[in-house]
Amino acid sequence: MTVIEQGQARLVLAPEVGGAIAAFTVGGRDVLRPMAANASDALQASSFPLVPFCNRIPNGRFEFEGREVVLPPNLAGHPHTLHGQGWRATWTVEKAEGGEAVLFYEHAPDAWPWAYRAGQRLVLSESGLRIDLTVTNTGDAAMPAGLGFHPYFPRREGEALTAANDGVWLIDVEVLPTVRHPGVWGPDWAAGAMVEGHALIDHCYTGWDQRAVLSAPGQPDTIVTASADCRWLHVYVPPGEDHYCVEPCASRPNPFGEGETGMVTLQPGESRSIWMEVATA
Repeated sequence: MTVIEQGQARLVLAPEVGGAIAAFTVGGRDVLRPMAANASDALQASSFPLVPFCNRIPNGRFEFEGREVVLPPNLAGHPHTLHGQGWRATWTVEKAEGGEAVLFYEHAPDAWPWAYRAGQRLVLSESGLRIDLTVTNTGDAAMPAGLGFHPYFPRREGEALTAANDGVWLIDVEVLPTVRHPGVWGPDWAAGAMVEGHALIDHCYTGWDQRAVLSAPGQPDTIVTASADCRWLHVYVPPGEDHYCVEPCASRPNPFGEGETGMVTLQPGESRSIWMEVATA
């Protein structure tokens, strides 16, 4: 584990577990869900990076510039490859001092046939955390790229989520997006809605304005903001669990599917970057 601190803010990193965050506290309060002791899977972490794509690719199959690519499953019992390679890899710590940490991951071509370098810069303030996530095409051919963040928040009593949106991608039984539903479907996050009391929510919301507020009675708000590229907000609320996810993403589920998905093409040497801030107020 790697630890950095700034005033009352404390960040614990688990670079060997997908470059993940293991804990983020302000004044001793868990702003992100703490990672379980001895956890070895990023899904048990506080947050992890999504690189070089977000969410699921149906059966791991897609075509890019005439090349057919087939990725192996990377979640037990699930056929659809998700979240890229970074969350299943060990990252290297380049710096961890003065309230700042820098991590990187070098990907050599394999089933994902492009070389790239992913980097994270994590900077603490007195009451918040900023993460800059970058991917650079280090190969000799054009590469598709999407980025996102996967933070887990402790679900507090009476918690509400407020996040502007103009629609939602509905999902099938395999959690793949099927059709975009304009306007409100289920909880009205744009107006502010309770997090508890719903069936499974694992949906991507469109038209997000890069700001979400997580509020609970008698406790400080948690405010999530992100860069303009993060036009999609994925919300995951598993029924009966003590956590949920509010995920700023610069590409949507099924990133090689129909329509605008947020994926971009990086020529050799080109980079793409996004950022997320999580703060208390």
